[in-house]
Amino acid sequence: MRAQEITFLNLIQGEKQFQVPLYQRTYSWGRDQLLRLWEDVGELVEQHRAGESAAPHFLGSVVLAPGQIQAGGVQKWLVVDGQQRLTTLMLAFTALRDRLKDSGDPRGAERVHRQILVNEYQEGLDHYRLLPTQADRQEFTECVGSAPRSGGGGNIGGAYRFFLGALSEGQEAATDAKSWLEAVESALKGLLSIVEITAEPGDNVYRIFESINNTGVGLSQSDLLRNYVFMLLPQRGERVYQELWLPMQQKLGPKNLELLVWLDLVVRGHNKTKQSEIYREQQKRLQPLAGDENALQREIAQLSERAQRFLRIVEPVREPSAPLRAALERLAAWGGQTHYPLALHLLDLVDAGSTKPEDAAEALLYVESYLARRLICQTPTAGINRIFMEAPKDLETDRPAAEAVRRFLSGKRRRWPSDEELRDAIRSKPFYWSGRPPQRSYILRRLEESYSPSEPVDFAKASLSVEHVLPQRPAQAWFDLLADETETGQSPQELHDLLVHTLGNLTLTGDNSKLSNHPFERKQQILDSSALRMNQEIASSKRWGKAEIITRADGLWERAVKLWPGPVGGLRPVTEELSSWTELRAALVAMPSGTWTAYGDVAELIGTRPVPVGAYLAANPAVIGAYRVLNSEGKVSSGFRWAEGSERLPPQDVLASEGVRFDRYGRAHTSQRLTAAELATLLGRDVAPQTSHDPLPDHENAEAAERFREQLQKHWPEAVPGVTAALDFWRRQGGHLDYGRYEETSCFPMLDTGTSTRPQLMWPLGLYPVSGTVEVVFQYLKDRSPFDDTEQRRELLHRLNRIDGIDLPEAKLELRPSFPLRLFTEHSEEICEVLDWFVLTAALDLARRD
Repeated sequence: MRAQEITFLNLIQGEKQFQVPLYQRTYSWGRDQLLRLWEDVGELVEQHRAGESAAPHFLGSVVLAPGQIQAGGVQKWLVVDGQQRLTTLMLAFTALRDRLKDSGDPRGAERVHRQILVNEYQEGLDHYRLLPTQADRQEFTECVGSAPRSGGGGNIGGAYRFFLGALSEGQEAATDAKSWLEAVESALKGLLSIVEITAEPGDNVYRIFESINNTGVGLSQSDLLRNYVFMLLPQRGERVYQELWLPMQQKLGPKNLELLVWLDLVVRGHNKTKQSEIYREQQKRLQPLAGDENALQREIAQLSERAQRFLRIVEPVREPSAPLRAALERLAAWGGQTHYPLALHLLDLVDAGSTKPEDAAEALLYVESYLARRLICQTPTAGINRIFMEAPKDLETDRPAAEAVRRFLSGKRRRWPSDEELRDAIRSKPFYWSGRPPQRSYILRRLEESYSPSEPVDFAKASLSVEHVLPQRPAQAWFDLLADETETGQSPQELHDLLVHTLGNLTLTGDNSKLSNHPFERKQQILDSSALRMNQEIASSKRWGKAEIITRADGLWERAVKLWPGPVGGLRPVTEELSSWTELRAALVAMPSGTWTAYGDVAELIGTRPVPVGAYLAANPAVIGAYRVLNSEGKVSSGFRWAEGSERLPPQDVLASEGVRFDRYGRAHTSQRLTAAELATLLGRDVAPQTSHDPLPDHENAEAAERFREQLQKHWPEAVPGVTAALDFWRRQGGHLDYGRYEETSCFPMLDTGTSTRPQLMWPLGLYPVSGTVEVVFQYLKDRSPFDDTEQRRELLHRLNRIDGIDLPEAKLELRPSFPLRLFTEHSEEICEVLDWFVLTAALDLARRD
């Protein structure tokens, strides 16, 4: 085999085609992997535009084997390993081509198309430089061929839409959009480094693939560094290892040791170092000390001291100063590692005697405020890790640490929300879709603690969850109450949707299942007996509608600004765009082809009203996907206009070409509509329904099962026989049932498909006995084998759609589309056939993995 390091452009140039063999899995990169790659590309672009010499970013290896060469045809290469990287980059170039075209640079678009994506003079399948597996082929060729349905609901379409959105937002932020796109093109072509490994003719390609993907655990970055350092310590190595390195390694463990070695570089000013490059950067730093064992020993001693400080961050109980310990405990409760570089730098200053613990604690309060305010305001998180990595190097050294941190985080483009933005967000943003569930609970916990109760709740022991006072699925009495507060043209349902997930309507409780969707009078009784002051305050209200929710939101805002101080100056610069419009654009570009949404759905997502959404889109007709926003009936708004100079078909015709179905009255099919919750899911928000899939204790499971049966009998009695038959069938197939803990008691047919070393629970459906819907949980299945393969999820969708009355759109293969619960009675046998196929498919996959 032959290996060489090569740029992506040099790898793909020429009349050639990369074919992904059948034994390869389908394309599987998701948002997290794409985001990491894009952040790396973003750094390369910045360096390129600043005129800095940027070292190529190493992507990994691609293993190729020669395929057939046909007379007059293209050189075929089998992609033995590395198809995920190749496919991702091809989709990035496809999105770049389309942005160049839409930005008025057709020559640039044509250049990218011919140079990267296709073999210009070849026809048929040979036309494409990359040919994915059959399962991905159509979706990929639709993107490259600019077909109307490009950017569908699978992973291929998702990656294309991700890059389209990232490029669009990059252009918005750039002072010169044209030169910025040119820099992106240069970075993708020439600054991404790949090791091309080429097999010889006659090599067993499958064996190569098998050996690459079944190797043992490789050395970590810290393992490589340790081996290098002690190679340079022939005389002192044994003693230094026993006295310094081994105790540090034992206290931290492998993962934290690697994290420390990276943080050590960051706080030294190497703020652009990636965790995958730790060994190379540390080796470069220590190389001049080779031959000086005294200096190397001092370096390891300094790392050991820094390890002690790092332990105080991950285990705050070790911190001796009470104020600093409390600040570290709050950030540990918040979770994540974003704050680690700045926290470690502050502890360095404290231990060096240049900063007092109280000053460092105040500085960390500003860090907490920065994170909390951004979460409440749903400020995009892109770039936040880089901000904290830059902090140790960029903090002003002639000021107290707390003041320096506050001034740093208040800097331009660091987006620390002002008091005004915080008030608006608490009033209107769907807080229940912000951050991760523990962070939402943390915000409510801190607000509760602000009441300074004489007998505070022990949150570590209390089993509390987030409760919607105005229920997510309210009974009619709630709508009757809201009807008195609707504005002109607004329905009670629309008002409910704008209020239900806002912070003013949320609290913490241990009685979620008891509260359910009862009338407020019943909830009052339960909340009044709560130990939480915020619940007693809610219980003191005479009613619970829009006025009360807004009043409580304002009260929580007053507490929030005292808990979490704002930026220096406290005002948003007039040049900064509201994050709501950034969020709107991101949501529209994330929509798969073949879907539509309504002005009200977008308004609910970003925390505003439908009219401002319509006004923004009318004033900005070039926003990607604007034509996919329809009125509540599913019709094109009479005020919709394409951007000037854009010769396009009527919006309804464009949507129809993508696969959206319209009835004879011009109304789009409701099954293809994306709700606000689905838009939020596409943006990577945690929008899981209020259910828990952890096994309930036996007595609670029995109680939940009885509640499910009672709710089903009360609300959908005609569905009882079919649902009961299907669930009994599921149990006979080896599955079991789990139940939700909140509001209406949902039921989940669960299957244990884990191995002895890797447990895995999966479920195909969620049944809701009050709302009368059945959710097909593609969103969860895509993370569980074998349904992480798009084709398997698509097969489940097709089997369900063969049942009369079920119409799940293919564009929702990563969401949770639903169908009516009544179909269980009408088609119980067909439902059982689908469940039988699901169990058999999972069992075959388990046998393969065992």
